[in-house]
Amino acid sequence: QVQLVESGGGLVQPGGSLRLSCAASGSIWSINAMGWYRQAPEKQRELVATSTAGGSTNYADSVKGRFTISRDNAKNTVYLQMNILKPDDTAVYYCNQYVQSVRYGTWRDYWGQGTQVTVSS
Repeated sequence: QVQLVESGGGLVQPGGSLRLSCAASGSIWSINAMGWYRQAPEKQRELVATSTAGGSTNYADSVKGRFTISRDNAKNTVYLQMNILKPDDTAVYYCNQYVQSVRYGTWRDYWGQGTQVTVSS
């Protein structure tokens, strides 16, 4: 089994910054994609940013130029640096990691518990 633990959410004023972290632990052989998603009240969960093991990144148009995803493969951790935050960024942020628990085993998606980000003055 694999567990993802997120940290770094909170309340910030518009224009401010936050950094989210998500560390995976448990039975891990390899991790491919890592990503962040968010869900605002009464809205569907949406992709924020993803990072592949090969180094490719992808961002939602709404966060390009403001958010940066990075990863530390040695620590099985993905980060999301969020700058110039806007009230529209308010949501619960979930991390996702695509994990292979044993060599030659199947790959599975795992999700964090979510961390609240509130942007308000």
